[in-house]
Amino acid sequence: MASTLGTSIALLPSRYFSSSSSSSSASSKPSVHTLSLTSGQSYGRKFYGGIGIHGIKGRSQFSVSSVATEVNSVEQNQSTAAKESQRPVYPFAAIVGQDEMKLCLLLNVIDPKIGGVMIMGDRGTGKSTTVRSLVDLLPEIKVVAGDPYNSDPEDPEFMGVEVRERVLQGENLSVVLTKINMVDLPLGATEDRVCGTIDIEKALTEGVKAFEPGLLAKANRGILYVDEVNLLDDHLVDVLLDSAASGWNTVEREGISISHPARFILIGSGNPEEGELRPQLLDRFGMHAQVGTVRDAELRVKIVEERGRFDKNPKEFRDSYKAEQDKLQDQISSARSVLSSVQIDQDLKVKISKVCAELNVDGLRGDIVTNRAAKALAALKGRDKVSAEDIATVIPNCLRHRLRKDPLESIDSGLLVTEKFYEVFS
Repeated sequence: MASTLGTSIALLPSRYFSSSSSSSSASSKPSVHTLSLTSGQSYGRKFYGGIGIHGIKGRSQFSVSSVATEVNSVEQNQSTAAKESQRPVYPFAAIVGQDEMKLCLLLNVIDPKIGGVMIMGDRGTGKSTTVRSLVDLLPEIKVVAGDPYNSDPEDPEFMGVEVRERVLQGENLSVVLTKINMVDLPLGATEDRVCGTIDIEKALTEGVKAFEPGLLAKANRGILYVDEVNLLDDHLVDVLLDSAASGWNTVEREGISISHPARFILIGSGNPEEGELRPQLLDRFGMHAQVGTVRDAELRVKIVEERGRFDKNPKEFRDSYKAEQDKLQDQISSARSVLSSVQIDQDLKVKISKVCAELNVDGLRGDIVTNRAAKALAALKGRDKVSAEDIATVIPNCLRHRLRKDPLESIDSGLLVTEKFYEVFS
């Protein structure tokens, strides 16, 4: 099957693009320096007892002391058992086709500042499965142990108010490595569950701000996934807009005000038959991916067989893709480490902005996201310089949902963006 990712075929595992390969990749992993968890690692924050604590030195004006603890065998066994009891996730490397959607997700993991992905397509095309399979590939980040907001021990802008006060007072912080969080936002969630709530009785009787963090607090420095986002209630959409714009969530109840950081990668999926998104929310997504139903009969059979293998024995199926999953993890870690050194020529920047201007794209988000996505793709390919081919790959996903159009029309397929790109870059 022809790939839509161009030269990135050589970079990603063969099964990532081909439906004919049935054996896991045996290629060696690239040498990437990464921070590692102990053997009892867990995806969630509730298993801190099973994670090794490492001392670090902050790069900012705040200093963080070196703290270390040992993980005993009981905690390791508890974390391992908890991990094995979780619902098995379909491997990302095992997903056949849908290259555009997979690329957009990978680029956002490499550079979260791209701003998230909106995935629209037919029902039953693997949108939710693909997003949830991203959990295994998410890298580790440093957080303050026990903090409900995943505060960054090195960056004051990503610290909760309490953590920032502790740092200013010179208190030593325990720093822990944990997987980036992925939070599912259910359509039936209440505003209190999303934003958090204040215990008024405790506040009145004890005189303290008793705040129960919500999903936005849990999603800070992580991923917030909304399935069927076009069916989300308007008041929750407004909450997401406010948090996405400011990076903070503020809860006001009975004269009590609580604020905490809420910077997350917003990923949404939906079926266009159920209605389009409000333009204000659509513009908050950095990239837009369209997925369609696979028409090739042999490819459909391949997908059905793979799904059948997973349903029959999830553990054995996941083990068969472990090599390819590990290779993707290493590629993501390597790309994140070199992303800051990737350069883009001034001439290419000017041409990107010219494409946006001639397409009448509102605002400058299109310019910013295209530049970031092109750099992330170059890093994923292992290069330190952006090429015109990188821009051609990502620019339709960055601009197609930002074009001015008739309110009754669906989102442009990207052909108009591609035509304008070749006109300007020729």
